[in-house]
Amino acid sequence: MASRPRSRRLRRTLLTALVIASVAVPTAGAARPAAVPAPPPPALGPLAPVTADGLEARYAANRDAVLAAERTAADYGDRKRAAVLRGMAARDRRLLSFDGRDGGRSVEVVGDLVRAERVAVLVPGSDTALGSERFRAGAVALHRELGERAAVLAWLGYSTPATASAAAVTPGRADASAPGLRAFVEELRAARPAARITLLCHSYGSVVCARAAHGLPADALVLYGSPGTGVDRAADLGTGATVWAGRGAADWIAHVPHLRLALPLGELGFGTDPLDPEFGARVVAAGSGGHSDYLVPGSVPLANFARIVEGREPTRA
Repeated sequence: MASRPRSRRLRRTLLTALVIASVAVPTAGAARPAAVPAPPPPALGPLAPVTADGLEARYAANRDAVLAAERTAADYGDRKRAAVLRGMAARDRRLLSFDGRDGGRSVEVVGDLVRAERVAVLVPGSDTALGSERFRAGAVALHRELGERAAVLAWLGYSTPATASAAAVTPGRADASAPGLRAFVEELRAARPAARITLLCHSYGSVVCARAAHGLPADALVLYGSPGTGVDRAADLGTGATVWAGRGAADWIAHVPHLRLALPLGELGFGTDPLDPEFGARVVAAGSGGHSDYLVPGSVPLANFARIVEGREPTRA
């Protein structure tokens, strides 16, 4: 009988240490663009029906909004932010939505959404900021793997937590952002009813996807580099989508305690490891890489994720 209280104390100690480390230990790349003022986003109509002319008008309106935000950032004296926004306003960038306020939100399209038979929605994790080159590079790499009959949507629809913060081990950001993700996928389904839709959810983004999953009109849900989802079983997500889980052999997230505790300051941790057989997800081979290596060109996880997006079985190696 004495072992059970000891186990509980150990769990609390481990998670408390995790929270302290997340606040105190600096993490490379944790700095994010300053939340400078920006004009309100353009008023856009519904996405459906998707037409080439309609999308071009939408891309043009968002390009103008990015340039307006760039001018505001320059006037504010934030040259780095202004440079990021100038890059986002390039003619070869296609923004389905943009809001420069409160750090910034955007959805970028890689590929032809009008003709796409398969649509992948990337949901990022911690430390992903507006204009993130790594996030966009992953979308581009996945689209190249999929080919021209697919579109990849880089959904940055929330303020991601910094890895070195207590927000990264609590569900607050995910709870706040899940309704926006759910609304976006529902709008996407209405606009492209025949397309196969897959959500690829990285790190803290897997918590966001889990919070949005109930009744979500998606065909597949891929949780990779996940700290947990906040539920004990995939069945508890309440989705008809096939749930996949993967983790690279060198991903540090494997060492995060998969615990969920109700403490006086709120809930900490996200519970069962999605790779645990008891969780019930289908496991996808994710190679030997680390936490940021899943969408690297030529990698095992990139090829396997593309196969899932296409509705095919991933390879085992």
